[in-house]
Amino acid sequence: MSLLKVRRRPEPAVPMAERDRRVVWRIAALLLDYPSEQLLAMTDDLVSAATELPEPVRNHLIEFLTHLGASAPLDLATRYVETFDMRRRSSMHLTFYAYGDTRKRGMALLRFKHAYRHAGVELGDEELPDHLPVLLEFAATVDPIGGERLLGEHVPVIELLRLSLSDNKSPYAAVLAAVVATLPPPTTADRRRIAELAAQGPPEEEVGLEPFAMDPTMFAQGEGRR
Repeated sequence: MSLLKVRRRPEPAVPMAERDRRVVWRIAALLLDYPSEQLLAMTDDLVSAATELPEPVRNHLIEFLTHLGASAPLDLATRYVETFDMRRRSSMHLTFYAYGDTRKRGMALLRFKHAYRHAGVELGDEELPDHLPVLLEFAATVDPIGGERLLGEHVPVIELLRLSLSDNKSPYAAVLAAVVATLPPPTTADRRRIAELAAQGPPEEEVGLEPFAMDPTMFAQGEGRR
């Protein structure tokens, strides 16, 4: 009898093929990024890709893409900034919820850096590695297993972000709902963590990200993430 046991990968909340999960992550990475002219020009192609996905992720993504196509570019840009850059509880930086801008956050960011570097990826200086669109792109196009692991570790934060966007009636809640559907359902421990993070909010201490910033190899100079 073998003494080795293979640990089974957690099943996503919505059963779907591995390829479909990667498509969801790729589409979500694009939709959660700033609504640039390039993104708006891709709307029809993204709709075509989304229609091939299973329910309910298809419906979530089509809902947002419909909103995207029906909105003025300036309105989209304004809403994006108001939603993600001006509300502490709607940050797409996953470590921010637990650590705010404290020293402990710098160490948490290294977890992402090591995963990216292990897969042969170096980020430029445009974005921190815990930015959800960056992680989704990484999971979709570079390392599905490593990316899935990081996404799974942050299920409470991603679900909290979805709840926050839903409470604010943000169209972006539909995109987060699609992402959540690709991940394991929150456990009892996850739900306790969600409640704790929601009650406490991000720490207020403003001390910078010294441990992270002091690592001179964190970012490849002059290189973007695309």
